[in-house]
Amino acid sequence: MRYEEIRQEIRAGTAPRTLPAWAGGVLDDVAAGRSPVPAMRHPLGFVCLPVERSGDFGVCLHIWTPEVGPAPFTTSAVHCHSWDLLSFVLYGTVRNVRMDVQEGPGPAGGDVQQVFEVVSQGEVDELRATGRAVQYSPGPSSTHRTGDSYTLPAGVFHTTLIEEGPDAATVALGRQTPGGGDLSLGPLDTPSHHVRRSRSDDAAMAAALRRSARRIADAAPAHAATTEEAR
Repeated sequence: MRYEEIRQEIRAGTAPRTLPAWAGGVLDDVAAGRSPVPAMRHPLGFVCLPVERSGDFGVCLHIWTPEVGPAPFTTSAVHCHSWDLLSFVLYGTVRNVRMDVQEGPGPAGGDVQQVFEVVSQGEVDELRATGRAVQYSPGPSSTHRTGDSYTLPAGVFHTTLIEEGPDAATVALGRQTPGGGDLSLGPLDTPSHHVRRSRSDDAAMAAALRRSARRIADAAPAHAATTEEAR
């Protein structure tokens, strides 16, 4: 399935019946070496499988699993995208916390960080220190569970938390917006630097992907039954 097909399934409310089997198949194929899609450790704490990159559109599977540790942080978990996000939760509980960001150090009470521009080329992220200081504090949050979908506009600073257990998986659709940028907040004294996204040990990653495929299969029938009962 590609971006537009997945978007239509989510908008039509049919995603709980169609996306789990598709996502499970993708994970099984990658784990077995039948697919060229890479499985990368993302600095934000999940395994990222970039299924589609086509112009301004992209589709990724995001897997949070205790079997694969996150890549090291060099900035922080607070970030914003250059693209509008539409996401479907395959299993688990995902909470997005929006951040109130103000220019300059501001009054006491918020965390002061520097804005970094993130420029990605393949497996390498270039984090460019801008010298721009901002103060941020937690704002509204929203929680999404198995079978839910949610949106997040480009340019909104936020952080994502996994609750009610360490496991979760989503289908993430991104649509690039004109003039936007990928940004991250980090320490004031951190200079510009590069980070290479790493792959876990092949056996460990394959085991994690197979485990996630089983979690998807286990979650899908229960959610489908709940959906049918509600009709």
